[in-house]
Formats: sequence, structure tokens, C-alpha cells
Amino acid sequence: MSLRSWLAATMGVLTLVTLAAATLLIVLTSVLDRSAATLGVAFGGIRVSEELEVGLLAHDRMVREGPVKVPRGPGGLSRFELEASLYRQMGELRRIASTEAERQRLDAVREDVDVYFSAQWDPVRAEQEAGPALDAALSGLEQVSSINVERARVARSEAERWNNMADSVGVVLCGLLLLGVLVVSVLLRRVALQPLRDISQSMRRFGAGRRRARAPEAGPTELRDMARTFNEMANSLAHQQEQQLAFLAGVAHELRNPLSALKLSTALSDRSRAQLTPERMDRTLSLVGRQVERLDRMVGDLLDATRIEAGRLELRPEVRDARELAREVVELYRSGDTGHGLRLSLPDVSVPVRADPARLEQVLHNLISNALKYSPAGSTVEVSVRREQDTAVLCVTDQGIGISEEEMRLLFAPFQRAGNARQRAPGVGLGLSVARRIVEGHGGSIDVTSQPGHGSVFCVRLAVATEAARHVEEDAGLTSPEDTLHWGGCPRVGAKRRMARVRV
Repeated sequence: MSLRSWLAATMGVLTLVTLAAATLLIVLTSVLDRSAATLGVAFGGIRVSEELEVGLLAHDRMVREGPVKVPRGPGGLSRFELEASLYRQMGELRRIASTEAERQRLDAVREDVDVYFSAQWDPVRAEQEAGPALDAALSGLEQVSSINVERARVARSEAERWNNMADSVGVVLCGLLLLGVLVVSVLLRRVALQPLRDISQSMRRFGAGRRRARAPEAGPTELRDMARTFNEMANSLAHQQEQQLAFLAGVAHELRNPLSALKLSTALSDRSRAQLTPERMDRTLSLVGRQVERLDRMVGDLLDATRIEAGRLELRPEVRDARELAREVVELYRSGDTGHGLRLSLPDVSVPVRADPARLEQVLHNLISNALKYSPAGSTVEVSVRREQDTAVLCVTDQGIGISEEEMRLLFAPFQRAGNARQRAPGVGLGLSVARRIVEGHGGSIDVTSQPGHGSVFCVRLAVATEAARHVEEDAGLTSPEDTLHWGGCPRVGAKRRMARVRV
């Protein structure tokens, strides 16, 4: 489960608890408000009923004792004003009645009051109907009061019940909320904080020099991915360190071989100076030259690799014909005894490319040298140049030992050499890596097709230079012979040229 999902679920549960508490509070408030309204209406009904009873009794007293003894009723009202007030109170009581039974009871009370008032004006009816009508009205008002009292009691009981239920549910929700906070804190500590602490400690141990320290891949998905990424980085750094150590050991071994040969040659020359013949001198000088050339090539590869790893490689681009560059490199190898055949295949039309001639020749030197080293004696190495639409393609084809698919994945990696390559020729495994970075620095690419035992084909692909760019170079005098210098046997543009510094 991811940390995001876990936090979302936790927040969802806490939100539900909060919503439940808020809903309970709203319901409780509504119930209490309704109960308060019911109690208010009930108390109003009881009050008006009692006032009606008092008014009717006062009216009866006024009628019985006469206006001389009781000239005014309650509140200083006359008989007629008192009757009008009693009718208004009955209307008010009828208006606030909430049940049909109460309204029917009030209608019966009004009829009894009407009979009572009308009977007071007839002495015969007054003796027969006034008393019973008054008693019936008072009895009806008592029943109305009882109805309101019962309604008030029910409303109060309901309010108390909801209040008790709200107290219980509130205590439960508070307990759940506290329990949820406690569980979230514990789980957060175990699920997130502890894995983070483990990753931090692993990083700290790794930074302190304990290269075998690895972070445990535990906890949510994000933390497992973080630990996995750190472990992959640690494994990569450890592998690079092993490669660097192996590289240093290989460099020391490769440097020791030519140095030992040079030391042995000079020692033999000193001991046999008197008998040193011209033929022996030539052989010794030839051996020394080959070893010095080998050392120079190794040091050059190391310097180029260092510049590339630093992120900067100096390129001096100019527009040149790829056919001329290939021809110059092939002629250089044809002038020596390589023991192989070299075939050059060129198109009839020019293939202009914008590149650093020295660096591009360095790439071709590396590819041809490898083809010669890993091909059997007497075989033919073909160097071809062709144009494919807007791309210049320079290929070196050999009949050598070939490369397997597994070895091809690490072919252009620095300090990597195939197992059969180590047995066939010396080296530290930097040539192809440097060549690839040089080609990529020109905006091109280098690829290889090969099968074990059937040779290999290395192809360099560069963009064809436009005619406008070539004319600009010629008009600026950047390709004239007097403005070039020779560095390491390869043409380089001199002081009048602009120098481009390209990152690779």
C-alpha cells in the first residue's frame, strides 16, 4: 500500500468520524429546538386555559352578586369587556392548538361559553342552563390544560432521551477519535517514520565509507521505491569503484609491459655496445618506437577519457569532405606493413561534413586499428564512405572474431573489453568509448552490427554539411592550407580559425 493511499484512508476515517459528530450535533440541536417550541406552545396553552378559567369564574361572580358589589372584573374590565376578552383568549387558544382533539375540545368549550353567556340574559334559562354550561366550559378547559401538560411531558421526555443518546454517542465518537489518533500515530511511526529512519541511517553509513550498506525495502510504495533507488545507486557506485580499481590495475599492467620492453632494450644496448650492429640497432629502435607509440596511444586515450568525464571536449569544426579524411587515414595504414589488405570504397561526389578533422580521423584510426588487430592475418578490412539522403555514413568492415549480443551491450562502455578481445590485443578499453563520445559531440551516432566468427561493421553517421556552411568556411579562408597546423599527424585549423568548445 502506498503512503498516499494510507494517508488518504486515514484522513477518510477521521473525516467520517468528524462528520458523524457534526451530524449528531445538528440532529440534537434540531430535536432540542423542536422540543423547546413544543414546550413553549404547551405552556402557552396552559396559561391561556387558566386565564380563561379565571375569567369565567370572575364573570359568574359579577353576574351573581350584581354590578353594585363587583362593578369590575379582573383587570378593571366591565362585564361586556370581560366577555370580549374571554372570546379573544379562546381564539388565541384555538390558534395555538396543535392537535385535532385539542381543537375539538376548544370548539366544545366555545359552545358551552356561548350557552352560558346567552343564558345570563334570560332569568329562566339562567337558573337551568347557565350553571351546567359554565361547569362544562370549565371542565373542557381543564381537559385542554391536561392535553398541554401531557404534550409538555412528552416533549421533555423526548428531549431527555435524545440528550442521553447524544451523550453516549458523543463519548463513543470521542473515544473513537482518540483511538484513531493513537492508532494513526503508532502506524505512522511504524509505516513511514521507521523506514525513513532506516533509509537515512543507511545513507549515513554509506556516506561514512561502508559501501556495503543498503536500505531495507520496507514500508509504503514510495519509501520502497526510494530505498530501491538508493540501493541501485549504491550498487552502481560499488560497481564503478570495482571497475576503476580494475582499470587502474589494467593500466598499471599495460604500462609495465612497454616500459619493461624499453628497459630491456636499453639494458641490452648498454651491455653490447661494442658488438652492436646496424641491423641490431634498427631492430632495437623499431621496438622502442612501437612501445613509445603504444604508450602515446594509451596516454592519449586516458587524457581524452578524462576530458570527456569532466564534461568538456574541445572541438574545432570545419567543413571537410569525408572522402578526403577516409583516404588520408587509409593511406597512413597502407604505408606500413599491417599484414592485412585495406580496401577503400568512395562515392564519385563529395560528402561534406562539418567536423573537427583531427577528432574524426582519431575515430577512424581507432576503428581501423581495432579491425586490423582483431582480424586474422591476410584478411581484408574495407573502409567505405557513402551518403544516405542528409546523412554521411563512414563504415569500417572487418572479417575478425566478431562480437556477441551480450558483449555488444557493453561495447562502448569505458574500461570494458570482451573476453576474446583481451586475449587478442592489449589495451585498457577506452578507444571505442572515446570514439563514441567524439561522434556524439558532433551530433552524430556510431553503431555496430556483428556476429561471432563473421566479423563486424562499425558505422559512423554524421549530418551532411549544407552548401551555405561550406561556402562560409571557404569565404572566411578557414580551409586554406596556410592556415592549418599539424597536430599528431592530423590537420588542425590554425590561428585564424574560430574555436568551438562543445560539451559531450
